[in-house]
Amino acid sequence: MGYEAVWKVLEEIIIELRKKGVATPPTVMNDLKSAKVLMKVLDASERDRGETAPKIEQYLGSVEAYLVTEAQEKFAPARIDAWLRRIEEASYDMCQTCGVCEVKEKEEATFITGVPRDQKWIRVEPLASLPAEKLKQLAEETNLSFREEKDGHLTVYGNPEDIKRFVKKMTEQAAKE
Repeated sequence: MGYEAVWKVLEEIIIELRKKGVATPPTVMNDLKSAKVLMKVLDASERDRGETAPKIEQYLGSVEAYLVTEAQEKFAPARIDAWLRRIEEASYDMCQTCGVCEVKEKEEATFITGVPRDQKWIRVEPLASLPAEKLKQLAEETNLSFREEKDGHLTVYGNPEDIKRFVKKMTEQAAKE
């Protein structure tokens, strides 16, 4: 359980709210996406847990607060309580001070043709502020290999620490633009 389980419960709540006609604001969706990206970064580098984990918890907490508030207007209290219980159970495993080891449920299928098994990878979509050429340059600067996909995305792969540095450089570069 842990972050992934909390993320899935929050995703389920969003789906249920959409069925009721409630639109989720872009800021909430961005927080949910940011949490997912940081979970991938955390998987790539377990040593940097002290810096990344609080950010993930902040994003998930923000999304949870909004969704529960919206859900209270549309759903019965029993259903909301059930969601909160599931979130609490999943959150217990991500608590850094409780002494319980985080147990990963099951790894996502992450087989990418052409990427060696001992290397981590990340798939990046070029943006106007970060075009493919700039992403390729950043990958080379951080000692990573890359492959351009048919759909325009880049698959960047290599050492987990280098991937983490690549993500940091990418976010710094995007913030400058």
